[in-house]
Amino acid sequence: MKVIVVGGGKVGRTITGQLAYEGHDVAVIDDQARVITEVTDSYDVMGIVGNGASYTTLQEAGVDQADLLIAATNADEVNLLCCLFARKAGVVSTIARVRNPVYNQEVQYIKKELGLSMVVNPEHAAATEAARILRFPSAINIDTFARGRVEILKFEIPEGSPIQNCSLMDIAKGGKAEVLVCAVQRGGEAVIPNGRFVLKAHDMVSIVASPDHARRFFEEIRLKTNSVRSCMIIGGGTIAYYLAEQLIDEGIETTIIEENMDRCEELSVLLPKATIINGDATNQDVLLEEGIRDVEAVVTLTGIDEENVFLSLFARNVSNAKIITKIDRINYDDIIKSLNLGSLIHPKNITAQYITRYARAMQNSIGSNMESLYSLIENQVEAMEFIIRSDSPVVGVPLAQLPVKDGVLIACISRKGQTIIPNGQSTIEPDDSVIVVTTLKGCNDIGDILKEG
Repeated sequence: MKVIVVGGGKVGRTITGQLAYEGHDVAVIDDQARVITEVTDSYDVMGIVGNGASYTTLQEAGVDQADLLIAATNADEVNLLCCLFARKAGVVSTIARVRNPVYNQEVQYIKKELGLSMVVNPEHAAATEAARILRFPSAINIDTFARGRVEILKFEIPEGSPIQNCSLMDIAKGGKAEVLVCAVQRGGEAVIPNGRFVLKAHDMVSIVASPDHARRFFEEIRLKTNSVRSCMIIGGGTIAYYLAEQLIDEGIETTIIEENMDRCEELSVLLPKATIINGDATNQDVLLEEGIRDVEAVVTLTGIDEENVFLSLFARNVSNAKIITKIDRINYDDIIKSLNLGSLIHPKNITAQYITRYARAMQNSIGSNMESLYSLIENQVEAMEFIIRSDSPVVGVPLAQLPVKDGVLIACISRKGQTIIPNGQSTIEPDDSVIVVTTLKGCNDIGDILKEG
């Protein structure tokens, strides 16, 4: 597809990289020549220096032939104007990044009136992911499918775990919960395991299950399943606001520590049920005085990645809290993961996943619609949800007889509200929601998992 990305900042660049990797014809617009040079040096894309809200600039980028325009500048109004011009020029689909909490209450109205295909709010998406993890703190990451009826949860096997040194076959026989281990990361290697695979301490394991069975499984292996009751958020930006709003609605005691006095006053008005502390969180005495040793969760959301890293390390050393760390810019993935910073959230990556899913869905063939797309293990394993049509080549065939490519696992089937962990005799039927976990790249349709011929 021909795609135009307006804005070459953190989010725009991440989207550009993912779409270029997927093989799309991408043009990037930014008003800074330095940014365009960096983007075109990094990816095989066309770069245009100019104002993305200018119709002339959009024409230079080929808006007349574009299938999709993504406006991801730092200004919501500019993004909306870009999408409006693109729609007038005939672009079929437009996506706008809209961050302001004021607009968040009017998303459906904005989409309808401007004809937008999608409105993406990276900060709100990141806050929602963090809130989901805090409701189930033993999980490092939780992705939802089938309208919340199915989850994929990632967790680390601790030393002395009941499932340490057990094969997946033995775990399936011995447990009462219906779960499927769909991916394992050991060191830098990611695998989709078979029944003979033996789990080791410190493996990062992803399981697929209904929420009830996931909770039952975690109880069986003696991991915490209850939501946290108190949370300290360090940094009072937009993500902190969205997260605090969700936690307060869940009845979780919430404290925000923010250095800027004016922002503290704003938050006090916006979040009257939260405790807002004006203080410098890099001063450990402030954190200790405000009770970091006693809270059940600490979320570091300052605007500086390095600060978040050090604050999370301090929280880990002085408390038993569930820790969530926001990382926006640091690209030293191996080092970051080795620091044991708890759950990591990357707002730009979450946004890129949303948009990649939409771009793939635009290319769906006759067999299915893509509903969800998540990266379980970055650049190695993906999980996708497809809604199956009646003319799909997978319909009615026992899974044992399906010619599925190597590196593909049909992990779950959701049918009329029922969650099915499939076996070789299971079949896929029309209107099923099917979750596929794979190491293959660029699957757009359920038919892409089958061998040719």
